[in-house]
Amino acid sequence: MQTFNFLQEYILENDRVRLRPLHHKDLDLLLPFSEQEPEIWNYSLQPANGLENLKTYIDAAIFGRTQETAYPFLVFDKRTGEVAGSTRFYDYQQTHNTVQLGYTWYGKKFQGTGLNKQCKMLLLQFAFETLDLDRVEFRADAKNARSISAMKSIGCTVEGILRNNCAAPEGRRDSIVLSILKDEWFGGVKENLKAKIEKERNISSQ
Repeated sequence: MQTFNFLQEYILENDRVRLRPLHHKDLDLLLPFSEQEPEIWNYSLQPANGLENLKTYIDAAIFGRTQETAYPFLVFDKRTGEVAGSTRFYDYQQTHNTVQLGYTWYGKKFQGTGLNKQCKMLLLQFAFETLDLDRVEFRADAKNARSISAMKSIGCTVEGILRNNCAAPEGRRDSIVLSILKDEWFGGVKENLKAKIEKERNISSQ
C-alpha cells in the first residue's frame, strides 16, 4: 500500500483504456469535445463547453492537484486510439481516508461502449488496493439519470439526496450521493464489475 503522492505521474491502464495525468497541454486534445459536443456538460457544476470554459476547467483540475486534494486524468480509448474524455479523484481527505470520484465525461462516440466500466475498474482498484482507502464517494445532479444509472451499474450504493445543496450554472441543484466502501469492494462489487466487463467484452467480440 502507498499514500497518495500527488507529485507522482500515475498511469492506470489495461487492454482497453489508459488513464494518465491531465496537463495544461491537453487543452488541444479536449477542445473538439468542448466545441462540438457542449451538451456533455449539461449537468456539470463546472462546464467545459467552449474554449474559455475548458481552460477554466483544466486550470481548476490541475490546481486541485497542486493543493493535494484532486488528481485529474485524461482518458484514452485503446480500441480506437483516441482521447475519450476525462475523470478525476477529488476532495481527498487523508484524515478520513476517503476520496470522491467524479468530473467524469466522455465524448458521445465513447458513451455506452463499456469504456466507463473499464475506467472505474482501474480507478477503484487504485483507490482500494493501492491507496487502501476506506470509502469512495460519488455525487451527481439528482436529475442526471444517465450518470446515476452508470454509477449504480458499477456497484454504488445510493445514500440519499442532498437537497438544494450547491450552486449550479443555473440556480441550485439537488445532489444524489452514492458510495462504495472497501469491504464492499472486496466483498463482491469488484467481482460483479469484472463479470459485467467480461460480458460486454464477449458481446462486442461476437
